[in-house]
Amino acid sequence: MTWSRPRLPRWLPAVALVAATLFATTAIAQTPAPFRIAHSVDKSAQAQVTVTGRIFNEARADAIDVYVTAEALDAGGKVIASGVSYVGAILAGASTTFVVKVPSARTAASFRVLVTSHRFGFANQS
Repeated sequence: MTWSRPRLPRWLPAVALVAATLFATTAIAQTPAPFRIAHSVDKSAQAQVTVTGRIFNEARADAIDVYVTAEALDAGGKVIASGVSYVGAILAGASTTFVVKVPSARTAASFRVLVTSHRFGFANQS
């Protein structure tokens, strides 16, 4: 006598994958941002706009390899230009300054600055 194992429905793995993806996306979206950014915009006579500011690391760990992106937005909120700057390491609870050059952004209605890349670890304190 042989026993046959009941077959799972073919759609079950697809439903499980979708459920896992939705759960992971929701968990990531609810994670509070560990950075706070204050910035100002200088639209002087140069062809590019200079965005300067200070970034605060409010996490309990050092942030290393931090990159900041400044985006020039039109009146509708669409990105019309952007610039990226390497900030480096920011110790836990500390802050540092940054400068980002955004080309061709003199007509922008507003600017948005955000951390686009970082990782947590131990910064070398030499």
